[in-house]
Amino acid sequence: MIKDELDLLNVKKNYLSSRSKLKMIMKKMTLCLLFLGAMNAVSAQKINLGKAAGIVSKGAKALTFTNEDAVKLSKESVDWMDKNNEVAGPKDPYTVRLNKLFGKHKSQDGLTLNYKVYKVKDINAFACADGSVRVFSSLMDIMTDEELLAVIGHEIGHVKNQDTKDAIKSAYLKAAALDAASSASGTVAALSESQVGKMANEFLDASHSKKQESEADTYSYDFMKANSYNVVGAYSAFKKLALLSEGSTQTGFQKMFNSHPDSEKRAQAIKKRAEKDGLWKDPGTIALPKTKLTK
Repeated sequence: MIKDELDLLNVKKNYLSSRSKLKMIMKKMTLCLLFLGAMNAVSAQKINLGKAAGIVSKGAKALTFTNEDAVKLSKESVDWMDKNNEVAGPKDPYTVRLNKLFGKHKSQDGLTLNYKVYKVKDINAFACADGSVRVFSSLMDIMTDEELLAVIGHEIGHVKNQDTKDAIKSAYLKAAALDAASSASGTVAALSESQVGKMANEFLDASHSKKQESEADTYSYDFMKANSYNVVGAYSAFKKLALLSEGSTQTGFQKMFNSHPDSEKRAQAIKKRAEKDGLWKDPGTIALPKTKLTK
């Protein structure tokens, strides 16, 4: 959900604001954004996660959570977000660009994947246990093709490594724990629409362990290398995330996280490996673009 080292504070703020606006339907949005100068006037909206109702506990301690449960709950969450956020159409420039990059990766490493773009101003991408990969248009506005390949490759890594199973289980249990009542059924129960919205928020707000993030970084690098993509794209993607986390660079941008302390270290780790593999090509100074990269 880059659900990964990204701290989705704006997603959380949007969810909290939505408590008084049940199922706020977006007019124009641009659902795991380059706004310099005139682009500040773009009509994008934050990702819509709806209003969460109180959720009855499902017996968290006794819960048996299977791979099938992870897939089912992930699909419910993604289906809800697809319905409640503007999804780029088949001829939209964002969809055209994403399909050009990932059309040949719908079947990847034993996974069956589907890709869509949410036209929202939050910067993010996420993948779910059911194989759904969602990229936010604003991420595409600041990332080059090679950087997008690395970022989405990282998200696919979380699915392959079953990190997303852990994330959706945690989201389900956190949502269930909101209500004092409990159920000792020990099985995953069906959720209402508002409950799914809350679970989706918890999923997007989840963070992976450092070990999981490191393994997903490795997966992304190997994905890039195996497909003869420029692995330096992974380095420059993290450099941009590091820039976004610095307060001095926030002018004109929707700040998505308070800090991103590990991005620079992860960029350097990728550089070190690329140098060892003889694949390093100095990209020069990495800067955030001043115009959208998706035309």
